[in-house]
Amino acid sequence: MKKEKFSVVIKASAKKVWQVLWSDSTYRQWSSAFYEGSYAISDWKQGSKIQFVGPNGDGMFAIISESKPFERMAFSHQGELKNFKEQPQKEGSENWSGAQEIYTLTESNGTTTLEVTIDVTDEFTKYFSEVFPKALQIVKELAEKPVVITIETEVKAPIEKIWEHWNEPAHIVKWATASDDWHTTKATNDLKPGGQFTSRMEAKDGSMGFDFGGTYTTVDPMKKIAYKMGDGRKVNIDFISQGNAYRIVEKFEAEEENPIEMQQGGWQAMLNNFKKNVENN
Repeated sequence: MKKEKFSVVIKASAKKVWQVLWSDSTYRQWSSAFYEGSYAISDWKQGSKIQFVGPNGDGMFAIISESKPFERMAFSHQGELKNFKEQPQKEGSENWSGAQEIYTLTESNGTTTLEVTIDVTDEFTKYFSEVFPKALQIVKELAEKPVVITIETEVKAPIEKIWEHWNEPAHIVKWATASDDWHTTKATNDLKPGGQFTSRMEAKDGSMGFDFGGTYTTVDPMKKIAYKMGDGRKVNIDFISQGNAYRIVEKFEAEEENPIEMQQGGWQAMLNNFKKNVENN
């Protein structure tokens, strides 16, 4: 077993690189360099187990020996998976037991150096020397551009009703929430290019709240809306005819603070609320 090192310089914050590395959707993209369709199962917490799984159920399992957000992630490999099941050690596989795989992120002036150190056997040295740089190049490409999340739903209602419920403040306050313990207390909407909108979102117990808003860049009545949020991230919403229903497809640029899956779940929950509000009222 010997150590191999790989590195890449990325024009993005360490938070963004960390998000790309360990969010499920982006992890699947860069890890495809090793095996198409591979993914990881874990809560990503220090001390937890992680399984690196291929589409056929084969792979490796490890322990997360260190997880320091935005700085360092380390895995201590334990053994192999076969058909989604952890295998007892056998001759040859013990070589991987305890092998370390460490990701270190160092940020300076908005640029992050990602370095990977991995223990490998002579048998796999050539393979990793060819594949790891390809994987890190995918990480770089993903991190240096916005991560776009897509959510959608189908609403069985006339487009005139859908458009009204989406844009009228009296309706917005009824559906613009991601969970039952939050509500939108006030909304304003100047629906035109250059116009602004805002919604006041608050926890029902009064413990916290925030203003969500943006500026419209495109308004194509009953077809398309586009806007920029206060932090500059872009959102596009398309209203697409589907027979006696309309499919609403919303694409938004992810922020860096929270996992992609958390953001996707919150925005999808709000879109689901919109569907129920339109169809039930």
